Amino acid sequence: MSNFRTLDAAGDLTGKTALVRVDFNVPMEDGRVTDDTRLRVALPTINKLRDAGTKVALLAHFGRPKGERVDSMSLEPVVAPLAALLGAPVRFATDCVGDEARAAIDDLDAGGVVLLENVRFHKGEEQNDPAFAAELAALGDLYVNDAFSAAHRAHGSTEGVARLLPAYAGESMRRELEALDAALGSPKKPVLGIVGGSKVSTKLDLLQNLVSKLDKLAIGGGMANTFLAAMGQDVAASLCEHDLGDTAREIIKAADKAGCELLLPVDVVVATEVSPNAEARVRELGQLQPEEKILDAGPATVARLEKAMAESRTLIWNGPLGVFEVPPFDAATVRAARTAAALAQSGVLTAVAGGGDTVAALNHAGVVDDMTFVSTAGGAFLEWMEGKALPGVEALRT
Repeated sequence: MSNFRTLDAAGDLTGKTALVRVDFNVPMEDGRVTDDTRLRVALPTINKLRDAGTKVALLAHFGRPKGERVDSMSLEPVVAPLAALLGAPVRFATDCVGDEARAAIDDLDAGGVVLLENVRFHKGEEQNDPAFAAELAALGDLYVNDAFSAAHRAHGSTEGVARLLPAYAGESMRRELEALDAALGSPKKPVLGIVGGSKVSTKLDLLQNLVSKLDKLAIGGGMANTFLAAMGQDVAASLCEHDLGDTAREIIKAADKAGCELLLPVDVVVATEVSPNAEARVRELGQLQPEEKILDAGPATVARLEKAMAESRTLIWNGPLGVFEVPPFDAATVRAARTAAALAQSGVLTAVAGGGDTVAALNHAGVVDDMTFVSTAGGAFLEWMEGKALPGVEALRT
């Protein structure tokens, strides 16, 4: 994907001020950051700008204050851990616009960093109010978006200000966009998709978009039960959206028309309760007892999926294959994840995954670092997979 602007095209930035949108919506407990992953993700962009002699003013949100100043949602607790990671001082401004923000930026030396207060303390942020965007733009010479996870929102700090200043993708954003382009934009074929999770209703747009783009699509998790039921299979006491049978059949028809092979479970793991102590059994389709629930894909299903991976050159994955949080119903997800990671490490498969449950499942399998790319962006990753334009990305296009 070459049609968006990156910092490499920004020219000489010495003495300029960059407004950098980051995702610092980090986990906190008692006013202390408990996971600094999102701070670490921002370091390459911050350091690249600092090395160029640029003042760095960081824009971020935290929580949902709904346009009001809420002390418990201040970004100030982020300052100390960010400074420790940077190995350099980080100033804090008690507002993201106006005199306080301007004074803090003016007081920086070249290469200095200031974190501006929560942009969502202003109603104009989520409303994408042009006046608020103009106030932000007045503080800098250029804008850098390094928060793909917020790129699906047309907010003042993600889209509005990008229309008013020279706008560029940060290093994290660039890496994310390049990985996503490699997965669906201009992928190496054949392309395999894995979509899991509990409900078809939450991923209708996703499924309808993917069947027109993929060579094969494996459906797992609870949503597979809806497809099985729509095809006349008895899913017994399993989670199933029976009212979406017609929708599932429409997706099956669309896949057939597009030449996308659907891979549904051919065997399943069942139990009568979701419990670590539950007695799990492997069942072929048509053999379920009335009280049994499908809680994972069976070994024959996983073997077929592994074969599909080995025959593919690109994999895009969203959602687990079973109730991975409760062993032994994690077996299919773990086995498939480790196979995907091994193929990615061998260089024969580009394996891109994303979405909250997916990241947790890959962490559970211990393979996050072995995949080609794992996106931590939830809503933005899903909307991209659904084929929707992301406002924060569109504003960076050349």
